[in-house]
Amino acid sequence: MTTALEQQYYTALTNRDAEYNGIIFVGVKSTGIFCLPTCPAKKPKIENCEWFKHAEDALLAGYRPCKRCHPTAMPDDASPIIKALIKAVEKEPEKRWKEGDARDIGYDPSTVRRHFKKRFGISFVAYARARRMGLALKHIRGGGRVIDAQIDHGYESDSGFRDAFARIMGTPPSKHSHIILESKLINTPIGAMIAMADEHALYLLEFTNRRGLELEVDRMRKKLGCAIVPGNNAILQQTEIELAEYYSGTRQKFDIPLSDYGTDFQKTVWNALRTLPYGETCSYAALAKMVGNENAVRAVARANGANQCALIIPCHRVIGSDGSLTGYAGGLARKEWLLAHEGKILKV
Repeated sequence: MTTALEQQYYTALTNRDAEYNGIIFVGVKSTGIFCLPTCPAKKPKIENCEWFKHAEDALLAGYRPCKRCHPTAMPDDASPIIKALIKAVEKEPEKRWKEGDARDIGYDPSTVRRHFKKRFGISFVAYARARRMGLALKHIRGGGRVIDAQIDHGYESDSGFRDAFARIMGTPPSKHSHIILESKLINTPIGAMIAMADEHALYLLEFTNRRGLELEVDRMRKKLGCAIVPGNNAILQQTEIELAEYYSGTRQKFDIPLSDYGTDFQKTVWNALRTLPYGETCSYAALAKMVGNENAVRAVARANGANQCALIIPCHRVIGSDGSLTGYAGGLARKEWLLAHEGKILKV
């Protein structure tokens, strides 16, 4: 007899729900293979499914990993094609990359375009162009002349540079605020996260399939008047290291500096959230009391939902007064996993 939880998992499997990647693994009894929920292979009947919380459990049960979805790797990990081309761009970031360059490296341009669109939402050429423009903006922001940025980053004409700058950054270089956030995708055991930071602080850390993420990023970009480009910096590197430590169970508190972005009330709530002990939970009502206004439960819930630095500001530790898991934009399956992960580490 199928339980309600098994039906929930099977629905996630048939919908290829990425929120369950790394949360559950399905062993297919008829083939002896285990997969991620997002596997593109034909879906088995529910009676042929066996569910596991960890890939190791599926291996111990005698299942072998699927060669299409690679369940023993990080969910949403970048393809070898993307890794190779990003490495090439980082070796020559000032180069004016074209689709033909991908072919010269050994990859079909149409395949490259499809892989980059799926992971970044833009083509390989657009990615390389944004990376190059980000370097030019850093040059200008550091006090360099616009003409030097133009020449050093491969633009032959002043008008061409200014047009390209305006297309990517939204304003001409002379009118830009010079605020730049570099963005990086970070793979985690329960799905890819996107981090955005300048050289001083982290502005955003979210699961890439969070509901409303594109609108959230667009609002932040407009409010700050900033440009967001692919890249890396010390804050992003620190974020990746600390996330790896959190997921491995060796870190319970994050030290990453956060931006001062948000309203005064939101920042009050977020600061309170950061005091919640690892592995423990509280209700929205309790959180409202913590910020000094027990009648502001709804306002606290909205501020909790507006948190843009998942895990760092642990909004996953806030639950309903009845103990139910509610209100997590990254998905309730992930919220359950995170709380179980912290509880397991505390018991070790």
